Amino acid sequence: MRKIIAIEEKYKELALDFVETVFTEYSDAEEGKLVRNLVEEIRRYRFYLPELELIMLDEKEEIIGYTMFSKFHLEGKYEDELLMLTPVAVKTSMQRQHISKELIDYGFQKATEMGFKAVLVEGNPQNYRARGFVTSADYGIVADESVHLPAKECLMIKELQENTLQHMSGVLAYTDYKSLR
Repeated sequence: MRKIIAIEEKYKELALDFVETVFTEYSDAEEGKLVRNLVEEIRRYRFYLPELELIMLDEKEEIIGYTMFSKFHLEGKYEDELLMLTPVAVKTSMQRQHISKELIDYGFQKATEMGFKAVLVEGNPQNYRARGFVTSADYGIVADESVHLPAKECLMIKELQENTLQHMSGVLAYTDYKSLR
Protein backbone atom coordinates (compact mmCIF):
# COMPACT_ATOMS: atom_id res chain seq x y z
CA MET A 1 0.00 0.00 0.00
CA ARG A 2 1.51 3.29 -1.12
CA LYS A 3 0.95 6.53 0.73
CA ILE A 4 1.81 10.19 0.19
CA ILE A 5 2.93 12.31 3.11
CA ALA A 6 4.48 15.70 3.68
CA ILE A 7 8.15 15.33 4.54
CA GLU A 8 8.96 14.39 8.11
CA GLU A 9 12.28 14.96 9.83
CA LYS A 10 13.17 11.26 9.72
CA TYR A 11 12.89 11.28 5.90
CA LYS A 12 14.73 14.55 5.13
CA GLU A 13 18.20 13.06 4.61
CA LEU A 14 16.77 9.97 2.91
CA ALA A 15 14.88 12.24 0.50
CA LEU A 16 18.11 14.07 -0.39
CA ASP A 17 19.84 10.76 -1.09
CA PHE A 18 16.82 9.62 -3.11
CA VAL A 19 16.71 12.66 -5.42
CA GLU A 20 20.47 12.58 -5.91
CA THR A 21 20.35 8.89 -6.87
CA VAL A 22 17.40 9.29 -9.26
CA PHE A 23 18.93 12.27 -11.08
CA THR A 24 22.37 10.61 -11.20
CA GLU A 25 20.81 7.51 -12.78
CA TYR A 26 18.80 9.66 -15.21
CA SER A 27 21.64 11.99 -16.20
CA ASP A 28 24.96 11.92 -14.33
CA ALA A 29 26.55 12.52 -10.92
CA GLU A 30 26.83 16.27 -11.55
CA GLU A 31 23.09 16.56 -12.17
CA GLY A 32 22.35 14.43 -9.11
CA LYS A 33 24.47 16.71 -6.90
CA LEU A 34 22.92 19.86 -8.44
CA VAL A 35 19.36 18.70 -7.67
CA ARG A 36 20.33 17.64 -4.14
CA ASN A 37 21.89 21.08 -3.56
CA LEU A 38 18.77 22.78 -4.91
CA VAL A 39 16.53 20.91 -2.46
CA GLU A 40 18.85 21.80 0.42
CA GLU A 41 18.88 25.43 -0.70
CA ILE A 42 15.09 25.68 -1.01
CA ARG A 43 14.73 24.20 2.47
CA ARG A 44 16.84 27.05 3.89
CA TYR A 45 14.89 29.90 2.28
CA ARG A 46 11.65 31.67 3.04
CA PHE A 47 10.10 30.06 -0.04
CA TYR A 48 10.14 26.61 1.56
CA LEU A 49 6.82 25.00 2.43
CA PRO A 50 7.39 21.74 4.33
CA GLU A 51 3.74 20.79 3.84
CA LEU A 52 4.38 20.78 0.06
CA GLU A 53 7.59 18.75 0.13
CA LEU A 54 5.97 15.42 -0.63
CA ILE A 55 7.13 11.84 -0.64
CA MET A 56 5.44 8.63 -1.64
CA LEU A 57 6.27 5.63 0.52
CA ASP A 58 5.82 1.97 -0.33
CA GLU A 59 4.57 -0.68 2.09
CA LYS A 60 8.08 -0.95 3.59
CA GLU A 61 8.08 2.83 4.31
CA GLU A 62 10.76 3.37 1.65
CA ILE A 63 10.67 6.44 -0.58
CA ILE A 64 9.60 5.65 -4.13
CA GLY A 65 8.60 9.17 -5.23
CA TYR A 66 9.39 12.76 -4.35
CA THR A 67 8.28 16.23 -5.32
CA MET A 68 8.55 19.73 -3.94
CA PHE A 69 6.39 22.78 -4.49
CA SER A 70 7.89 26.01 -3.14
CA LYS A 71 6.86 29.64 -3.23
CA PHE A 72 8.13 31.58 -6.21
CA HIS A 73 7.94 35.12 -7.52
CA LEU A 74 8.18 36.98 -10.79
CA GLU A 75 10.10 40.24 -10.41
CA GLY A 76 9.14 40.36 -6.71
CA LYS A 77 5.42 39.78 -7.38
CA TYR A 78 3.01 36.90 -6.67
CA GLU A 79 5.06 35.21 -3.92
CA ASP A 80 1.91 34.29 -1.99
CA GLU A 81 0.09 33.12 -5.13
CA LEU A 82 2.71 31.31 -7.22
CA LEU A 83 4.54 28.03 -6.70
CA MET A 84 7.44 26.38 -8.50
CA LEU A 85 7.30 22.61 -8.96
CA THR A 86 10.83 21.21 -8.74
CA PRO A 87 12.19 18.61 -8.51
CA VAL A 88 10.08 15.57 -9.31
CA ALA A 89 11.76 12.20 -8.87
CA VAL A 90 10.54 8.60 -9.07
CA LYS A 91 12.58 5.53 -8.23
CA THR A 92 14.10 4.49 -11.56
CA SER A 93 12.77 0.91 -11.44
CA MET A 94 9.24 2.20 -10.75
CA GLN A 95 8.88 4.88 -13.41
CA ARG A 96 5.85 4.84 -15.70
CA GLN A 97 3.57 3.70 -12.86
CA HIS A 98 1.80 7.05 -12.31
CA ILE A 99 3.75 7.80 -9.13
CA SER A 100 4.67 11.32 -10.27
CA LYS A 101 1.08 11.93 -11.40
CA GLU A 102 -0.27 10.95 -7.98
CA LEU A 103 2.30 13.10 -6.16
CA ILE A 104 1.74 16.14 -8.38
CA ASP A 105 -2.06 15.86 -8.24
CA TYR A 106 -1.89 15.56 -4.44
CA GLY A 107 0.34 18.65 -4.40
CA PHE A 108 -2.14 20.58 -6.57
CA GLN A 109 -4.93 19.73 -4.14
CA LYS A 110 -2.92 20.80 -1.06
CA ALA A 111 -1.67 23.97 -2.78
CA THR A 112 -5.22 24.93 -3.77
CA GLU A 113 -6.39 24.39 -0.19
CA MET A 114 -3.54 26.67 0.95
CA GLY A 115 -4.75 29.43 -1.40
CA PHE A 116 -2.09 29.29 -4.10
CA LYS A 117 -3.28 30.28 -7.56
CA ALA A 118 -0.75 28.89 -10.05
CA VAL A 119 2.22 26.54 -10.43
CA LEU A 120 5.27 27.02 -12.68
CA VAL A 121 7.40 24.15 -13.92
CA GLU A 122 10.42 23.87 -16.17
CA GLY A 123 10.67 20.63 -18.10
CA ASN A 124 9.62 18.55 -21.06
CA PRO A 125 6.16 19.71 -22.23
CA GLN A 126 5.20 16.10 -23.03
CA ASN A 127 5.55 15.26 -19.33
CA TYR A 128 3.42 18.14 -18.07
CA ARG A 129 0.70 18.93 -20.65
CA ALA A 130 -1.41 16.03 -19.40
CA ARG A 131 -1.32 17.63 -15.92
CA GLY A 132 -2.88 20.83 -17.27
CA PHE A 133 0.27 22.88 -17.81
CA VAL A 134 0.42 25.34 -20.71
CA THR A 135 3.29 27.35 -22.18
CA SER A 136 3.79 30.27 -19.80
CA ALA A 137 5.04 32.62 -22.55
CA ASP A 138 1.51 32.53 -24.00
CA TYR A 139 0.45 34.36 -20.82
CA GLY A 140 3.28 36.88 -20.58
CA ILE A 141 5.48 34.83 -18.23
CA VAL A 142 8.89 34.42 -19.82
CA ALA A 143 12.33 33.27 -18.73
CA ASP A 144 15.20 35.68 -18.16
CA GLU A 145 18.12 35.19 -20.59
CA SER A 146 20.11 33.60 -17.74
CA VAL A 147 17.60 30.73 -17.64
CA HIS A 148 18.77 28.26 -20.27
CA LEU A 149 15.67 26.64 -21.67
CA PRO A 150 15.91 24.28 -24.67
CA ALA A 151 12.75 26.01 -25.98
CA LYS A 152 10.28 28.56 -24.62
CA GLU A 153 7.65 25.78 -24.40
CA CYS A 154 9.73 24.18 -21.62
CA LEU A 155 8.57 26.83 -19.13
CA MET A 156 4.97 26.02 -18.28
CA ILE A 157 2.29 27.16 -15.87
CA LYS A 158 -0.92 25.70 -14.52
CA GLU A 159 -3.80 27.60 -12.99
CA LEU A 160 -5.04 26.31 -9.66
CA GLN A 161 -7.72 29.00 -9.56
CA GLU A 162 -9.64 29.95 -12.69
CA ASN A 163 -8.62 33.14 -14.55
CA THR A 164 -5.43 33.61 -12.52
CA LEU A 165 -3.27 33.94 -15.62
CA GLN A 166 -5.24 36.96 -16.83
CA HIS A 167 -3.69 38.93 -13.96
CA MET A 168 -0.20 37.41 -13.74
CA SER A 169 2.85 38.17 -15.89
CA GLY A 170 6.56 38.80 -15.54
CA VAL A 171 10.07 37.52 -16.04
CA LEU A 172 11.27 34.34 -14.36
CA ALA A 173 14.82 34.46 -12.99
CA TYR A 174 16.63 32.15 -10.62
CA THR A 175 18.47 34.92 -8.79
CA ASP A 176 17.42 33.55 -5.39
CA TYR A 177 19.14 30.20 -5.95
CA LYS A 178 22.89 29.76 -6.27
CA SER A 179 22.36 26.17 -7.45
CA LEU A 180 20.59 27.37 -10.59
CA ARG A 181 22.90 30.19 -11.62
